[in-house]
Amino acid sequence: MDRRNFLLGAGALSAVLAGGSAGAQQTQPGRVLLLVELKGGNDGLNTVIPYADPLYRSFRASIGIAREHTLQLDERVGLHNKLEPMMESWKARDFAILQGVGYPNPNRSHFRSIEIWDTASTSSQTLSEGWVARAFEGVQVPKGAGVDGIVVDTNSLPMMGPNLRTIVMQDAENFLRQAQAMKDTGGMGDGGNPALRHLLAVRHEVNGAAAGLRDRLHDGPSPAFAYAPDNGFGRQLDLATRLLMARVPVVAVKVALLGFDTHANQVPTHERLLGVLAGGLATLRKNLIAANLWNDVVVMTYSEFGRRAKQNASGGTDHGAAGPQFVMGGKVKGGLHGVYPSLADLQDGDLRHTVDFRSVYATVAKGCWGLQRDFGARNVQPLGFLAV
Repeated sequence: MDRRNFLLGAGALSAVLAGGSAGAQQTQPGRVLLLVELKGGNDGLNTVIPYADPLYRSFRASIGIAREHTLQLDERVGLHNKLEPMMESWKARDFAILQGVGYPNPNRSHFRSIEIWDTASTSSQTLSEGWVARAFEGVQVPKGAGVDGIVVDTNSLPMMGPNLRTIVMQDAENFLRQAQAMKDTGGMGDGGNPALRHLLAVRHEVNGAAAGLRDRLHDGPSPAFAYAPDNGFGRQLDLATRLLMARVPVVAVKVALLGFDTHANQVPTHERLLGVLAGGLATLRKNLIAANLWNDVVVMTYSEFGRRAKQNASGGTDHGAAGPQFVMGGKVKGGLHGVYPSLADLQDGDLRHTVDFRSVYATVAKGCWGLQRDFGARNVQPLGFLAV
């Protein structure tokens, strides 16, 4: 069945709905993946810092993070001190840091590189379906509330495709209001018009999904710990937490934090963003532990690319390649995973990737949903950050 799109209002609710294939393999809901997109290209070198490498300081004379401002994880690397709220998770061993994640022949275009990450394509491929949707090819997802994925920001590409029914819902109050206002056109006939019949069927399906989510959100519990009220990221995480606590049977939820394209005067902007990220994820962890859901959720950050190893003349960094990913959850095997890229062996001024991001996705597909997928990679590298 072709992908079908339906949009209500000013972006508060949209749905991409599709039916499962006849005779498809049955699966049961496993862990929910909470995707956190860091939009703009996060500077991995100032996030997970190789503080012991003298090349780091020489490459970043004015924007490098001093050793005494680094949260040391081992004798080589540490976290930016604005990530201190995440150290409780690190000490509890449910916070994994994947080092040097990227892909061959990296692309430095925002649009193209995020498309590669969102679809798990090669740098020379163009795919229209997202990697989460691709993971469920040939799999019949239980109907549940009539929706399989929920996107709380604006980029739904990872969950776009005929194998998942995905709803974009940026604001809970608008969603509930619009869902309440939606009325089925039960008495309206199609007049024998196939296009109208298709539209009415889509509307009926969207109405059903909206009604199910409306009821679950309206009757569901509130988070035990409040998110920061002064940023959109906190509002997104609050809504994601409410969806998880309402036990909406989805396979994935997605949020995003904007602003990581730090070409000039990077230090204050990056510090603020890392503080927002850490505060939000630490509160999320506390809320999911309080709701007894921490073992059922896997949180994973990603960004379209890292930044160049050397700072630029404007006190910032330009588009680069490989960078770190964070993974958190009750079944995550915490610690450092993968090899930190060498600053002495750059590729066109960028860090060389040591982990293919499709190996990360394959690990998530297996650990979250029990699905064996390679996303077209020739050699999927076994990664041990998630218990099956």
